[in-house]
Amino acid sequence: MSSSSLSALSWFNTPSLGSGAFYILVAALPLLSLICAAFAVALWKPELVQNVNGFATSFCKLVYSNFLKPHSGDDSFGQQAALESFYKVQADVYDASRKKLLRGREDMLALLAAQLKFQAQQNAWSRSRPIWVDIGGGTGYNIEAMQAYLDVPAFFSRIYLVDLSPSLCEVARKRFAGLGWKVEVVCQDARNFRLEDHLEDYLDHKAKASDKCSFIDADKRKSADLITMSYSLSMIPDYYNVVDSISGLLAPFGLIGVVDFYVQSIVETAGRNYIGGSFNRHVNWLSRVIWRSWFDCDRVGLEGARRDYLEYRFGTKKSLDERNYLLGGIPYYIFLGCHRQLPFATADLLERVDASCTESPYLSPRNHRAKSSQVVKSNLPVEIRSKAYQSAIINLNSNIPLPSTFYQNHQRRIYYNDQLKKHTQFNNDYLYAFTWEDPRVDQRLLKIGDDDVVLCLTSAGDNLLEYVVSASPKRIHAVDLNPNQNHLLELKIAAFQALSYADFWKMFGEGKFVNFRDTLISKLSPHLSSQAFQFWLNRTGRFTSGRFYESGGSGYAIRLVRWLAWVSRTKSELRRLSECKTLNEQREIWPRIRKILLSRVLHWAVIGTEWWVWKAAGVPPAQRQMILADHLDNPHLNPLGRHLVDVNGEAMWQYIVNTLDPVARDTLISDDNYHYLLTVKGSYSRT
Repeated sequence: MSSSSLSALSWFNTPSLGSGAFYILVAALPLLSLICAAFAVALWKPELVQNVNGFATSFCKLVYSNFLKPHSGDDSFGQQAALESFYKVQADVYDASRKKLLRGREDMLALLAAQLKFQAQQNAWSRSRPIWVDIGGGTGYNIEAMQAYLDVPAFFSRIYLVDLSPSLCEVARKRFAGLGWKVEVVCQDARNFRLEDHLEDYLDHKAKASDKCSFIDADKRKSADLITMSYSLSMIPDYYNVVDSISGLLAPFGLIGVVDFYVQSIVETAGRNYIGGSFNRHVNWLSRVIWRSWFDCDRVGLEGARRDYLEYRFGTKKSLDERNYLLGGIPYYIFLGCHRQLPFATADLLERVDASCTESPYLSPRNHRAKSSQVVKSNLPVEIRSKAYQSAIINLNSNIPLPSTFYQNHQRRIYYNDQLKKHTQFNNDYLYAFTWEDPRVDQRLLKIGDDDVVLCLTSAGDNLLEYVVSASPKRIHAVDLNPNQNHLLELKIAAFQALSYADFWKMFGEGKFVNFRDTLISKLSPHLSSQAFQFWLNRTGRFTSGRFYESGGSGYAIRLVRWLAWVSRTKSELRRLSECKTLNEQREIWPRIRKILLSRVLHWAVIGTEWWVWKAAGVPPAQRQMILADHLDNPHLNPLGRHLVDVNGEAMWQYIVNTLDPVARDTLISDDNYHYLLTVKGSYSRT
């Protein structure tokens, strides 16, 4: 509905005070110059600010309204008078001046459109077409912008724009008249908006025009299937009442979408398991103070309580935290939610999720083993419950929404606390972009069948998907200490579900997909959890750059190999190695590459270090200790009985030698070893 107040930053703030202050400073310096110019124009000929059309006038009106014009309102001191004082001068240039300032609106609309299309495929609505209410819709920009993602007039049966500013509502009416769309613009306080007040004439018209009663009966529920708020929640003083009224207005399977500014500390959200992840949510203290003070000048409230109450009243489907660096890094969020009380039986969902998890004792509550031993001794029956079930029961007893994972379209992901040190140690990144182990060996040894339940490490998820295709087990439990590996598995499953083979191949066959960001939002988002979606939205460059398989911890190893090949001028040998037709040809080429990759100096200086083994090669510390212990215990490798500190680099070197030599000697990389083919070429082969 509005932007914030923009103001000048004190010139003495330096980047040393925090990254937020640096971005604010960069944005504020040119802004100061422009404001001074606009101020001079306003003093010299103020009539130009009000009457002349064009870009310069749009900017002048923006600056004049935000920085120069007194917001006096009228004697009523009401919210409508305050809004009119702010918007009346700039109503006709509002859209032009807010295009770049109010970021995230298009992303919110695209996410909602993707969810609506998914719901339409699932026949989620009892009526034939949904109803949309845009609260604080201002000039109607959002409604027109939605046309880029779905056919607005054909998709929605009714659309209502609710706003308290008469000037903005008048712009909206002219917009929809020009488009020829039937959108009802309601100039009213959002607290008092009731859908039944505007449906009576419409229902009477439909009753006369059609003998079918199902559509009319459904509409008599007087609820909306989609409710949106774009930069309006922060401008509503009595936001509790508005959020409460929205909850009553939303249909059982309805969606709510909100995009707005915010500032918040991570301390405020600690321990909340229902907010859909806290990635990038924290705003440093200096930025919180500056933004809150600036925006307060125009009655824009950035306090975290607004977003908190929204997340308390609704179940979280998607929660995103972004920055608008055009405004100096101002934080904004996108929230997609639904009724916190699920439209179907919550108990049934909990039992279904619980039943799918408790097949593995490792997913049971943390004290389950101790309790089990006590029960065994006392010969009493034990009730095994999963962590998913346990977290849900805690939330229900505390009268807060369920964890975000329960509100997703697919209940694949089990809630985890993304702030725990055991998860944050990976610095919000995965180690493996692809899996090194050959799943054919697993299948040959384990003989997985359709009655089997598999518990395995997620890694990059490749082997799990191979099990699904080749063995079709009853269920697979994918477990990984690094939650980002599960984000990668989620992305691959979503791509299987939502993309064509051509697009899937671009993503994971070639590792390059130029349209990844748009595809992520418009096609993949309904199939991803909130945490996984935000993770990939902040890493779209990994696919658009074509370097997906050089990402993650293992990417360091791949880049090192290619750099060494370039420095040693063995790139041609490396390419020939990936094109060999016979093992003999491959064995002839390997020694020239081996002397570079398996150099003792290289392994002593880099590859044998603990950091490299864990962060690049993906060998956990415990596994590394096992490798060292095996080396010490082997009399052929350690005939002198040296101690651990003496064989550290040598043990890892020997381990890599024992891994790579058999690969080059016994497997044809071009035809039978796609793991190493990917390492050399950077992409898979279709054959």
